[in-house]
Amino acid sequence: MSQVITQFFVAACMMASRAYAETLQQEFGMSSEGEIVYKITLSNKSGTSASVITYGAALHEFKVADKFGKHADIVLSPATLAEIESKREFFGSTVGRVANRIAKGRFTINGDDYQIPVNNLGNALHGGRDGLDVQNWTIEHVQDGPSPGVTLSYLSPDGESGFPGNLQLLATYTLEADSALTIKYSAETNETTIVNISNHTYWNLAGEGSSSGVMGHILQIPADHYLPVDETLIPTGEFASVDNTVFDFRTPTPIGLRVRDSKDPQIAIGRGYDHNFVVSKDAPEQAVVMARVFEPESGRALIVEAAQPGIQFYSGNFLDGTIIGKSGAFYRQGDAFVLEPQMLPDAINQSNFGSIILEPGEVYSNTITFRTQTATRSEFIGENNEGGN
Repeated sequence: MSQVITQFFVAACMMASRAYAETLQQEFGMSSEGEIVYKITLSNKSGTSASVITYGAALHEFKVADKFGKHADIVLSPATLAEIESKREFFGSTVGRVANRIAKGRFTINGDDYQIPVNNLGNALHGGRDGLDVQNWTIEHVQDGPSPGVTLSYLSPDGESGFPGNLQLLATYTLEADSALTIKYSAETNETTIVNISNHTYWNLAGEGSSSGVMGHILQIPADHYLPVDETLIPTGEFASVDNTVFDFRTPTPIGLRVRDSKDPQIAIGRGYDHNFVVSKDAPEQAVVMARVFEPESGRALIVEAAQPGIQFYSGNFLDGTIIGKSGAFYRQGDAFVLEPQMLPDAINQSNFGSIILEPGEVYSNTITFRTQTATRSEFIGENNEGGN
């Protein structure tokens, strides 16, 4: 769809549907490749809004109300495209073709060996050098009404970053009337390949510019097992029980309670949490709650739902004060957390982790819902479920 037609379509939708919500499109900047990057803002009747940029099909802003009705942006990202491009931190990005890590960037399909350029401790992280997060996606469709949304597309050509097959991708962001934000990823290929796509939004429920960080946020992940990693953050293949470990978030627990517990070698390796939690060893048939987070001062809560076996929890360990956010503050270690529903990492090289192979004629899908609400601490934790403190 041409940009002129798209803009006309957006304007027409606005005129017809102002009683419900709006979808606004504007130029966000010019990429280093000389392409115009657009920002699409979705708004509903309650005042909640979500902004998506075409660069990386990324969530750039998400403004939701606190317990007092005050709206604030709870998503971290630099203010400008130039700053986003200057240091690759995956802010709000769609990550893939294969999210997380592939050991040494190597894998084999049907006897053919492939090498993905390594970019993280000798491994390929989030699609390697030319991942989906550094591509400028195309606006395919925008919609207004009670649930405004935008669909973006990208064709990853055969051989891009070393992956086989032309991969046609769609990412649809929808802001529901109840202020839930749903991201639906889908992909099709013309050649056997591997796919594992997720979203890499950095969250701070106190607000993007909050100086308090996220260590006081209360997290719950209903996972009995997690995946230990080696010194390069590749899973060892073990499904380790969370019992009596710093990885037990089955009851609501502050993120900061054990994040610096150097007695656990896994925390030392990741400089905090950068591990996959196994909610189900097999992908569930329908979406389940994969994580719940609560920020006591604002009363904001975030519920993450998806039909995936694992969720990567990253506690913002490598934010080092070199990036300035939208509010003008430096982003530092512990200022945000990331929750990425996905197939288990390095699955192509680990026979007990499930398959991420996509064949011609099949459709890959990962639908992630970020559900927001407000609550009191007792409502979130529950009377008989006090968790850590």
